[in-house]
Amino acid sequence: MKVIIENLGVLKKAKFEIGDLTVICGFNNTGKTYATYALFGFLQNWRRFMRTAVTKKEISELLNDGATKIDLTRHANKAKNILLQGCESYTQQLPRIFASDSKHFKETRFQVKLEPDLELILSREVERKIRSRKSEILSLDKPVGESKLVVSLLADTEKIELPTRIIKDTISDALVEIIFGQYFPKPFIASAERTGVAIFSKELDFARNRLLEEMGRADNVDPVELLLKSYNDYAWPVRANVDFTRRTADITKEDSFIASDHSQILDEFTDIIGGEYVSGSNNSIHFKPSGKSLKLTMGESSGAVRSMLDIGSYLRHQAKEGDLLMVDEPELSLHPENQRRVARLFARLINLGIRVFITTHSDYIIKELNTLIMLKQDKPYLKRIAEEEGYQSEELVDPERVRVFVAEQSFFETGSRNRRGDWHQTLNEAEVSHNLGIDARSFDRTINKMNEIQEAIIWGEEE
Repeated sequence: MKVIIENLGVLKKAKFEIGDLTVICGFNNTGKTYATYALFGFLQNWRRFMRTAVTKKEISELLNDGATKIDLTRHANKAKNILLQGCESYTQQLPRIFASDSKHFKETRFQVKLEPDLELILSREVERKIRSRKSEILSLDKPVGESKLVVSLLADTEKIELPTRIIKDTISDALVEIIFGQYFPKPFIASAERTGVAIFSKELDFARNRLLEEMGRADNVDPVELLLKSYNDYAWPVRANVDFTRRTADITKEDSFIASDHSQILDEFTDIIGGEYVSGSNNSIHFKPSGKSLKLTMGESSGAVRSMLDIGSYLRHQAKEGDLLMVDEPELSLHPENQRRVARLFARLINLGIRVFITTHSDYIIKELNTLIMLKQDKPYLKRIAEEEGYQSEELVDPERVRVFVAEQSFFETGSRNRRGDWHQTLNEAEVSHNLGIDARSFDRTINKMNEIQEAIIWGEEE
């Protein structure tokens, strides 16, 4: 899946591809978060913007005969056009995604490109029931390999009101899901604001309850409009963090496939943060340090504990194979050694089938990923190094699975005789190889400069 962005924030034009591990790095204020938030908003909401037309004949057959067959091939062949129109609709919603003025997005373009495979689409099995509040309305069935989707009417149209528009939208949603569902992973994001959210989640709940009370007392107040106004002050990824943190105590009743089948990963996570998260009273979450009996609130806990709360809850309770874990600056508040360990944790997740997308300023994370990439070779001396340094095979990553992009300035030609071009912010792909790992040149330049200064301080007097 490739993403193309134009005129979004400081990004003039950028193109990046999603790998099993995707890394965006670079200086501050270079567009990393813009690209991340735009991608998250699309992956979280793409079903809202994709549409494909259901014919009048198919609806008529369904209502008159109780069932109809829809040719998936016809819709799959229009996939590129469906995706293009969906991206255009999504672009119009970017002001809401970023909680910003629409004037900043007048020339913005957001586009996703992929090559849908008809055989892969037809290989999916579909067995779904659509319900209303009182009863089942529609049944959708397609065996593996079949090209026809059988839609059956389960409700008696004479007993319930079933607008044709609702039927069309429901079938359209199902068709879009069948075509694109395997291409767009379910995202989970830990934004850079997550440490603040962890502290103030109780206050956010309190504010929400007060708002509901005031709405109940006031006259001539539209409660929906008031709630939307309250939430629209925050970008969608931040709101997603707020909602997830507020529900953290509730989701502790669920276990992810990692908790069930790969508990060693959770053990490693517990070791990184130095304890575990436990449910407290009043729907709150506390931190219990390893070997201690005390329980700390998030406000009493360290920045590292707060920054890892969302990630830890996700891994233990909600992670599913095929997800996309997005972390904005995973290094927040972490000691360099723990930054290395987080990089190894991400590698383990990749090898379990969870894609990882990060933005980072951490040379420690990049260097550790380099090690995991370079050790993934069948050479005796590398196997010896891996064993001596305690690296496990589950932590090593093929470079072909990694995509790295550096946010930096590039020269864009204008095509004008009078003005050759300008320098603008973009995302340039960095080379990833077995021999050298990731070419993170922005980090290397800074480190080399610091080394030069240190050498001048130490040896300068001898000149």
